[in-house]
Amino acid sequence: MRKIVLYIATSIDNFIARKDGSVDWLDKTPNPNNLDYGYRAFYNGIDTTLMGNATYKEVLSFDIPFPYPDKTNYVFTRTPMADNSDVRYISGDISTFVKQLKEQQGTDIWLVGGGEINTLLMDQGLIDEIIITRIPTILGEGISLFAGMPHESELTLERLEDFGNGVTQMVYRPKPKSKI
Repeated sequence: MRKIVLYIATSIDNFIARKDGSVDWLDKTPNPNNLDYGYRAFYNGIDTTLMGNATYKEVLSFDIPFPYPDKTNYVFTRTPMADNSDVRYISGDISTFVKQLKEQQGTDIWLVGGGEINTLLMDQGLIDEIIITRIPTILGEGISLFAGMPHESELTLERLEDFGNGVTQMVYRPKPKSKI
């Protein structure tokens, strides 16, 4: 079965974006060695992306060509929309769709975000791995990694890497939920 991997960057205070969705703070940390923090290897191991509509709109605002043209891209939206050359819109039962997607042939699936879809899939036990790249910035407010009131979930830390410039990366696996 394919894995859903939440691969995301956060501020020290666990925000994935400013309140307006901006991620301009992500590249302000000095990176003299031009590290990609494992992005290229991760990207080469996936064939599908999942994201909420607000995240998709933010990606489009970057004023660059769509960054995942070689992947199958799904955007979750509350309002049915016509697919375009970059993405397929999903407006039905997200959990059922994701469960079926995981059973299809392919490689890992990147959960790009945002906070609402992260919470929904985490609460449904559909995220298999969480890779958080922590940027040494405090935003004070913004869009949380997990929006709303996510259910309590226990995680196991699989790996911790310090990149030497204040950026760290943690790899977590959710522990199976108790069936009691």
